[in-house]
Amino acid sequence: MSEPAKLSRITPGEEAGNPAEPRLPFNLEAEAALLGAVLIDNRVLEELQVPIAPEHFFEPLHSRIFARIKALVERNTTASPVTLRPYFEADEALKELGGTSYLAQLTANGAGLLAPRDLAEQIYDLALLRELVSVGRQLIEGALDTSSDTSPKERVEQAEAALFKVAEGAATGRQEVTFRDAALQAIRMAEAAMKSGGGLSGKTTGLASIDRKTAGLHPSDLIILAGRPGMGKTSLATNIAFNCAEAHLEWQRHGGEFNYGAPVAFFSLEMSADQLATRILAEQAEIPSESLRSGKLSREDFQKLSYASQRLAELPLYIDDTPALTIAALRARARRLKRRHDIGLIIVDYLQLLQGTARGNDNRVTEISEISRGLKTLAKELQVPVIALSQLSRAVEQREDKRPQLSDLRESGSIEQDADMVWFIFRADYYHQLVKPDTPDASSPPDVQEKYRAWEEKFEQLVGRATLIVAKQRHGSTGNVPLHFQSEITKFTSPNFKDYSDYGYD
Repeated sequence: MSEPAKLSRITPGEEAGNPAEPRLPFNLEAEAALLGAVLIDNRVLEELQVPIAPEHFFEPLHSRIFARIKALVERNTTASPVTLRPYFEADEALKELGGTSYLAQLTANGAGLLAPRDLAEQIYDLALLRELVSVGRQLIEGALDTSSDTSPKERVEQAEAALFKVAEGAATGRQEVTFRDAALQAIRMAEAAMKSGGGLSGKTTGLASIDRKTAGLHPSDLIILAGRPGMGKTSLATNIAFNCAEAHLEWQRHGGEFNYGAPVAFFSLEMSADQLATRILAEQAEIPSESLRSGKLSREDFQKLSYASQRLAELPLYIDDTPALTIAALRARARRLKRRHDIGLIIVDYLQLLQGTARGNDNRVTEISEISRGLKTLAKELQVPVIALSQLSRAVEQREDKRPQLSDLRESGSIEQDADMVWFIFRADYYHQLVKPDTPDASSPPDVQEKYRAWEEKFEQLVGRATLIVAKQRHGSTGNVPLHFQSEITKFTSPNFKDYSDYGYD
């Protein structure tokens, strides 16, 4: 890119006529190449791994161009040399380079598209080094100033604070939060819980028994929902997704002081979008999904289906069924959905189907650790709760007591550590059905008939009852949460509080 190379600015030391002054680190060609890549394809911004900002550009003109690009993209407007032109026609620095034609010259060579992440990382690292140089100069000036009343110990503390700010503040790209702001946020959450009447301070699951135990789904929380196949993990996740999205839709229509719902992003790595939609339709229309797939519907069923589809038409629920996503790609897609639709809840089905970013990594435990840390980082970065479904190991099947434990999480080391909450879904009727004896007839011996009757009585007590085991909760107590499960329509509901005693819970 020959034209952008004209931007050879004089560094502060050279301008002062002191050639011995260190030259600040920068790379104008890298800045121009990254700007060109972004102007060619705005989606490049969403794929960057570092929190690049206008102040990270050394050249002030590049900084202004990047700031305008980000502003346009955040308004869902295409950023290109044409759309940027009106904002820079009067820019004096740009006139020195031939005017607005410079914007087009940035895109003349698409070399930046080959490695935009590397360019962004270099620009970011050089900005960090310049900040370090600035801190170093201030430290030297302060240390040489013997007229100040500041003690050497205080200078050392100031130096430590300045270096920490460079290492932490610049690296994260986030500003620190004062205790006052954090306390006010905590008070607002408590106020929301008080006014909800049900102790709800986060986003609702739509299931009163779960909300009562957890106070809702809170920003930056990573929730692991685990269970053996057949327990209903995906069913519970789709129920929560629908309930949270519907609560947001109701709040949009009718208003209210607090919004207990949110737009939901559902990353389905196992099922296709149409399969997931079929399941949600069946749940809300209360029609068996196999009847929906086979078309064996009565007129009444079709009316239910029509009504349910109308309810779902405007639902802020966004499904991404891209298979074999890496954790980095999922985070990029989630950031895009956050920007476009302001999602407030992310669901991933399921964690073990995600891939790490390291190539040739044969250590699955290390890869799962990267994935769980990435999901927790995503929850903190976007300030939304993330529910990640997870498979359990077969160790459950080898025990007489089939209730899952934290040690049953597959590759569990980091999953358990990174999670703010761990939920296990357990249905005793599923396992009881696996030991069903042969159905006796009139000629069967009395002991065979008695065995079947005993099994049948026990099954009637268990059928439709499910337990959500809260095995870990950073912000509250652990314990069991009762649920109803309608297996024919794969729908979970919450029993009335007065019925809790029937489940054997306090």
